[in-house]
Amino acid sequence: MNIVTGAPVKYLYLSAAIAPLLFSAPAFAQAAQEAQRPTAWEASRTRANDDMVVTGVARARDRLDSATSTSSISDVEIIKIGESSIAGIFRTIPGIRAEASYGEANGNYTIRGLPMVGSGAKYLQFQENGLPVLEFGDILALTPDYFLRYDFNVAQIESIRGGSASTFASNAPGGVINLISHTGEVEGGSVQVSTGLDYDNSRVDFSYGGHLSDTLRFHVGGFYREGEGVRDAGFDGNRGGQIKANITKEFEGGFLRLEAKLLDDRVIGYAPAPMLVTGSNDDPRYSDVPNYSITEDTLVTGNIASFPYLNGDGELSRANLDTGNHALVKSIGLQARFNVAGWTISENMRFADQSGSQVLNYPLAIAPAGVLPLAFGGRPGTLAYASGPQQGRPITNPTALNGNGLIAFSALINTEVHSLNNFTNDIRASRVWDIGGGELTTTVGVYNSEQDVQFDRQYIPFFQDVVGGGNSAQVDIINANGTARTQDGIYNFFGPTANPGSNVRYDVGYSVMAPYGSLNYRIGKLAVGASVRFDSGNVSGFTTANGPTNVRAIDVDNDGVLSEAERTFAFPAAANAIPVDYDYDYTSYSVSANYRISQEFSTFARYSTGGRAAGEKILRTAAINPANGSLALQDTAYDPVDQAEIGFKFRKDGLFANLTGFWAEVSETNQQIRPGAGGQTELVLVTQGYEAMGAELEAGIRRGGFSLTGGATVTSAEITEAADRSLIGNTPRRQADMIFQLVPQYETDLFTVGASLVGTTESFSQDQNQLTIPGYTTVNAFVQVRPVERVVLSLTASNLFDELAITDVGSVSLPANGLTLVQALPGRTVNASVRFYF
Repeated sequence: MNIVTGAPVKYLYLSAAIAPLLFSAPAFAQAAQEAQRPTAWEASRTRANDDMVVTGVARARDRLDSATSTSSISDVEIIKIGESSIAGIFRTIPGIRAEASYGEANGNYTIRGLPMVGSGAKYLQFQENGLPVLEFGDILALTPDYFLRYDFNVAQIESIRGGSASTFASNAPGGVINLISHTGEVEGGSVQVSTGLDYDNSRVDFSYGGHLSDTLRFHVGGFYREGEGVRDAGFDGNRGGQIKANITKEFEGGFLRLEAKLLDDRVIGYAPAPMLVTGSNDDPRYSDVPNYSITEDTLVTGNIASFPYLNGDGELSRANLDTGNHALVKSIGLQARFNVAGWTISENMRFADQSGSQVLNYPLAIAPAGVLPLAFGGRPGTLAYASGPQQGRPITNPTALNGNGLIAFSALINTEVHSLNNFTNDIRASRVWDIGGGELTTTVGVYNSEQDVQFDRQYIPFFQDVVGGGNSAQVDIINANGTARTQDGIYNFFGPTANPGSNVRYDVGYSVMAPYGSLNYRIGKLAVGASVRFDSGNVSGFTTANGPTNVRAIDVDNDGVLSEAERTFAFPAAANAIPVDYDYDYTSYSVSANYRISQEFSTFARYSTGGRAAGEKILRTAAINPANGSLALQDTAYDPVDQAEIGFKFRKDGLFANLTGFWAEVSETNQQIRPGAGGQTELVLVTQGYEAMGAELEAGIRRGGFSLTGGATVTSAEITEAADRSLIGNTPRRQADMIFQLVPQYETDLFTVGASLVGTTESFSQDQNQLTIPGYTTVNAFVQVRPVERVVLSLTASNLFDELAITDVGSVSLPANGLTLVQALPGRTVNASVRFYF
């Protein structure tokens, strides 16, 4: 199902893109009025007022009057911390656990102890201007940050954890993070040029906006960048950019806004890599293998050649690793607010044409080079380079290869994203009534969305040597009789295991309809509220994959001889199609009370029940009846989430503190990447129950030029239900007892200097609670100098102290061979920039 297609939409894209230009001429006639409005330079020197919250609530209100846990980061603060990736920025938000080690796309996210069973952001919804980027945040390897970029278009990032997110957004029971755009409130703009000092990165950002008349304003902005990235890959892994624009017409009692976005960007994807580990499960010691740095290198290199494969239509194609994560977005949206008979009507709608291509290198296992022919084929053989500058050269001493003697058994994961298009619409009506000496705020609304999930994906296993500096290359196995066992280092074209299903096609559409409503009654210092949401969904389409016999022999190198690998090209036969056709529904509700004890202090409590629809993770599993596409396991349609919160908020004279105690319970079905019985990474379906409780603190102080903000989340979580009964009572994998953030800074008219600290205590690598992942604290330092008005020179150092920050370990316990696959944050990188305001 293609949602956003056809010539009319293309004309809308064009109209929205050129609208600011069409109206730009009269801007010069407004000089007198502009003089009374703040300029972009003045706005950059003004501290934002974040006392109001708009995300996840019925109406904008003072944070101390809202029974929710919220945070807001202004654009002025975001630019200081030296992060451009979504995961890097979001990990500075209290309560959010973000694993930012995969690069600028496909990060993992969760909140307040809710489990990170699979990948992506299952319980969090990422929004742009109040609407979701994707309806489901955990589509495998296609998470919302795949289509989302931070640039100077963003005015602020607002988050809400738990609470009313359950009833004011579908599929977001844990919370919402909303990127809110500039809309031309200030005059002028800026251009920034930045470059990496110790890594290859060049980037230009721009932002411009203002008033075309007293009632018409606009904003346009974007970026373009290219470079190798923060690890040594040997090629430009990042290249592309984005442009966004909006135009707003104000009228008495409301406004009408059109917005558009064009994104064409490629970013490199980083995957696990080998490390040495010694010591014990409780006290492991991780170290680099010789000639490979876990913080500076990657096994994604320019030496890895293109890979032939059969696409979803059974046609021979090729995938190139330098494609990385290539996102293409064309979207257009409309926002409106107006009054009718005492009611405030808010309309928010967006069409998004989202597609792209993705080619990732994901190591599955590490083997000694000397035993590779026996381990993969059960018979003797020799090794030779299959790509790179040494292509064809025999590896005569495999045990000493690169000083480590290691070969990675990796999978090239190639995904042709035909359509992740979506249409979303949220219309609501609110009114305030004077009743019994108090104010009753009523809100009713309807949300609906259409989400495509259409892609073809292939898993192609191959061998490569383990070496840094962007030099890793493919490795062939040659049989004793001189014939090739592999093809250009490719083990086969059937898949990493003997099981079929490595060449798949998904063509599924999701329709969501959710009417909702809320009541909030405030009398004196007390406010009580209740809200409800009725989610219903229809899922239809089909999936297909290769079966055991869907294999072709293709002489891809045209040498007249079929290698063993060339006899194994798998294809997804149409006859193997499994229908998908089911409906689901669930009800979410939330009740709350907030008491404003004084002007500076309030306390609140909330109980919520929400849900998260299963999305594509249950397709091609036992949950779906292969005969008719109905649900074979009814409980897998959605995962229920129950939450309770109690807390207080304090704000006075530049000091604020928000402390919230929380409890959450969830039953989840998901696909999980984890080590199999033989140590090789595999993807399995998991159904487990979880419970978490803890406390979240967010606080800050401003005194003159000095400010200090921070947060800490303490969590006690356990597995409450599992097929493997030995896991019950264990802590979920990668769940730390505490995560924390701290941002001290000092500012004068001439300069600003500070740092952003983000850390975590230790956790367990897997649910078995054996091998420990060490805790860490990363420090991003920044300094801004304003030598003259309207010019800012910046220097930022990410991971200043080159901390080993491990986010994922692919072993259950300390491996006997002392090798494991690890995911870690990059090491120190330093970036310099100059920004001009006009």
